[in-house]
Amino acid sequence: MREASFVKQNKEKWIVFEKALDNNVKINPDDLASYYIQLTNDLSYAQTYYPESKTLLYLNSLASQAHQKIYITKKESKNKIVSFWRDEFPLFFRQYHKTLLHTFLIFMAAVIIGAVSTLNDDSFVRLILGDGYVNMTIENIEKGEPMAVYKSGSNIGSFLGITINNIRVAIIAFAFGVFFSVGTIYVLFSNGIMLGAFITFFYNYGILEKTSTVWLHGTIEISVIVIAGCAGIVMGNSFLFPKTYSRRIAFMKGAKDGLKIVVSTIPFFIIAGFIEGFITRYGEQMPWPIAYGIILLSLFIIIYYYIVYPIVLNRAINRNVPKLQLA
Repeated sequence: MREASFVKQNKEKWIVFEKALDNNVKINPDDLASYYIQLTNDLSYAQTYYPESKTLLYLNSLASQAHQKIYITKKESKNKIVSFWRDEFPLFFRQYHKTLLHTFLIFMAAVIIGAVSTLNDDSFVRLILGDGYVNMTIENIEKGEPMAVYKSGSNIGSFLGITINNIRVAIIAFAFGVFFSVGTIYVLFSNGIMLGAFITFFYNYGILEKTSTVWLHGTIEISVIVIAGCAGIVMGNSFLFPKTYSRRIAFMKGAKDGLKIVVSTIPFFIIAGFIEGFITRYGEQMPWPIAYGIILLSLFIIIYYYIVYPIVLNRAINRNVPKLQLA
């Protein structure tokens, strides 16, 4: 690999790591060790292929700083949980925005397939959602309560059951990434086709506006399933595309990164479960400004935390960092 290509491929993570060290940002010890291993791997590569280059001098300096951070600084953050969601995860997740975009496009393709198939074949929705659910929903529509299913069960029971099930789906979406990302893509397609069929089913009955009740909780729920799918693809792609690392090391890193993404979704699944268990059941009686306010606020939170905030935070940290110059 040419030196310029090597730098271009790894420059972003070096700069972020350097700025974190310079600003004395508190880093999880395990993550710090992982970053240090990646850095020393890059350093070894540079020593072999680019001796006496400025790239090698830069990596030597950065590795020395990291060594001191690991073996001299022993204090750990007292607010690890807060710092994870406030600083550590957003900084980390910026590198996977492109993967998130690809995951979203895969999911949306499945939604479109589900919608088009249901428009052209009335039996398709039964194949996807099952006869029992379809028949029950038709009965509820005829009774004038198409969303009656969300009113069943107790608030707390629904909240706990829904939250646990959503987290289970997220873990499956992530874990199936071990099958070279194909397993995760299957989970995304399954859920996407179900969503497309569900929405179009209500459209065919002329009550599409009633689905706003579902989006009270579904905005966060669906968004976070896509993010969990991103985690699975991160893990699967790490083995398929190891870059400068061995496949074993690349896969271990990808699995750890994917798990970190899944962990970040847990609070959002809890919020979605709470909304579905305590609020969605009253969605049909809720004034539309409140309902759509909840939906838009949910969408804003997801977009801001996973897309906007990581960009803003990374720019703030990378500001005024000296540019790496090649010999």
